[in-house]
Amino acid sequence: MPETVVITDTSCLIVLTKLNVIDVLQKMYSNIIVTTDIAKEFGEPLPDWVKIMAVSNNKYQQILELTLDKGESSAIALAIELGDVLLIVDDLKARKESLRLGLKITGTLGVLIKAKKSGYFSSIKYLLDKLTTIGFHVSETLKNEILVECGE
Repeated sequence: MPETVVITDTSCLIVLTKLNVIDVLQKMYSNIIVTTDIAKEFGEPLPDWVKIMAVSNNKYQQILELTLDKGESSAIALAIELGDVLLIVDDLKARKESLRLGLKITGTLGVLIKAKKSGYFSSIKYLLDKLTTIGFHVSETLKNEILVECGE
């Protein structure tokens, strides 16, 4: 199992839970962390394999909160504190800020693609179709690109 440390934002947890595939995080990554703010935003009990950590640098988080929501800001602040991590974030503004800060990022779709390529799912098409029904927008163009990338 890869030893990548992963910090995930709330949206990934919500989407994977609604798709009933939250365990894909544990299968793809060995060390999943959320901040205390993200755990509160999620509002449900987290699987026992998810670690909850508080952000030490609250000042940096507060600066990020000027343009991003609390969960995203806490995830980025913790990623900077911990160093070499993968940040799972879907919000475009948060993704841009993360890249500007030199963080490694992926999104919920990236997690699903990795899982499909790793053989965790036999097909990703059903999940992509279901995303729309749970309120996660994916353009038809992007869906088609993902299907091609995943060999479907």
